[in-house]
Amino acid sequence: MTAEDRFAGKTIIVTGAGSGIGRATAVRLAEEGARLIVSDVVADRLDELKTSLPGADVRTVVGDVTDNRTVDAIADACEGRLDGLANIAGIMDGFLPVGELDDETWDRVIRVNVTAPMRLTRAALPLLIESGSGSIVNVASEAALRGSAAGASYTASKHAVIGLTKSTAFMYGPQGVRANAVAPGAVATNIEAAVRSEFAAGRIFPVMQAIGSPVAEAERLAAAITWLLSEDSLNINGAILPSDGGWSAA
Repeated sequence: MTAEDRFAGKTIIVTGAGSGIGRATAVRLAEEGARLIVSDVVADRLDELKTSLPGADVRTVVGDVTDNRTVDAIADACEGRLDGLANIAGIMDGFLPVGELDDETWDRVIRVNVTAPMRLTRAALPLLIESGSGSIVNVASEAALRGSAAGASYTASKHAVIGLTKSTAFMYGPQGVRANAVAPGAVATNIEAAVRSEFAAGRIFPVMQAIGSPVAEAERLAAAITWLLSEDSLNINGAILPSDGGWSAA
């Protein structure tokens, strides 16, 4: 099997596919032969993605992944066959520390970054188990490995993603379903990373500058995600793969 047909005959879901890491992952999967179910909240982004992949089998689902109707639509679009799920959609939290954190930000971040991947995983599991060799890849973060990379809600949500990943890996590994996560450092995407706390900026940014964490292109994360989705990583289950240019080694 060549790289060009590594996903031939396989159906993969990619959330957050309209831009950034999600788009880069969808493009790479399509180039390697996958049938894609792609989701995003912005219809124009999905339309542009589909247009940019002539000849690829791409089915689009527009909607908020925190809405069960969107989750159901994504599952229905699989038409009974699913081999992989890439939970990539996510949002930041303005770097708000606990003392400045409002309930609305906390609730929204947890819904998008934790509840939505759980619901999509729950919906995908019957199909993945039926396929006999399904793979789930969740996008965690450097903030899942330390407390000095983001605000309280984002940090808590990405730690929860690791817990979700490990639990899923343990529970369903014997049924042929693997679950792993990538933990990106800084990535050049359009995800909103506005700083809403001067206090947090004074604490976090000097640490980032001292470490000198590099900013990666989305395609570098897509390479790690597609590897974990592929059969090249069949012996990998429950792993958290930092893709951060060495930030986690500091």
